[in-house]
Amino acid sequence: MHTSLSVKKLFTGSQWLSEMVISFENEKIVSIAKEGYDANNAMPLVVPALIDLQIYGAENKLLSEYPEAATIEKIYRYSLAGGVAYFQPTIASQNNEIIFKAIDAVKEYTIKGGKGCIGLHIEGPWINIAKKGAHLGSIINTPTTKEVEDIIAYGKGYVSMITLAPELVDKNIIDLIQQNDIVVSAGHTDASYELATNFLNNGITVATHLYNAMSALQHRAPGMVGALFNHKTARCSLVSDGYHVDFAAIKIAKNIMGERLFCITDAVTTTKTGIYPHQLVGDKYESNGVLSGSALTQLKSVNNLVNEVGLDLGEAIRMCSVYPAQVMQNKDLVGTIEIGGKADLLCLNDDRELIKMIVA
Repeated sequence: MHTSLSVKKLFTGSQWLSEMVISFENEKIVSIAKEGYDANNAMPLVVPALIDLQIYGAENKLLSEYPEAATIEKIYRYSLAGGVAYFQPTIASQNNEIIFKAIDAVKEYTIKGGKGCIGLHIEGPWINIAKKGAHLGSIINTPTTKEVEDIIAYGKGYVSMITLAPELVDKNIIDLIQQNDIVVSAGHTDASYELATNFLNNGITVATHLYNAMSALQHRAPGMVGALFNHKTARCSLVSDGYHVDFAAIKIAKNIMGERLFCITDAVTTTKTGIYPHQLVGDKYESNGVLSGSALTQLKSVNNLVNEVGLDLGEAIRMCSVYPAQVMQNKDLVGTIEIGGKADLLCLNDDRELIKMIVA
């Protein structure tokens, strides 16, 4: 089916265009041109659909508590409402039984034709208890090769990222994970500056939620934060809600890291059962009195970056689309609007509010 969309202002992910017509057929963009522009029916603003690499649940269903395809469907609906077409459902530190059930949920959702799911993000339990944050300490452990091999084999094609503390996991295990096309992200880590730099120089390309649950930047101990700041290529996610990280600290990090910094929502949902009883407190969530997740959507991340951090809109969008796509190194995930690419479009009004999503 051939469809055309007139657009007053179009951001492709690399450039701004005015008064354009996007034509797409069979979920692929076939042309971007001025011919046929209809000013009377033009969408005010169209940008690439956003990407979220860390989200735990939605609609009172936390994936680790309800590891079911129906939970992932709820996460997808929440994501769409916040401008996201592609998402990575995430579980915080859990036992192997829950990890395997979460893999089953991703498998079932995908096999049944569910859209948007990149794969499962397993955050912990292979993390440093000194930087556990809201993760349950009794579950945190150091993995054996056999344990990792079993998860990789069971989750082949359905596990896409694992966050771990690299100082506590054998290098051979980290290599094994990466050799199976799973992104290893350094997080919940207490690594020194020197150790962190070594990891970033030797295969780990990304870290999880800058500033939060990692060794801090101090003048005599620069820590993981300092290692990320000083590295030339390592990327890191960030929660742009003003609670996890002060907006001034985001601006500092952005000035240093540039295109290496990207946004996640880190969004959770209200739940009264299980080991992570997240409760909404203002515009953030707490678990057992500890900051445990955000109430963000990725579109809210974009607007916070513009309104509170002072970024231009194009760069704010890239931090929530292009850069997360680059982290995953997936040829089908690009975060841009281009001829031959998927028709994944976020349509906004002049106030940057959602009008509708168009997804391939």
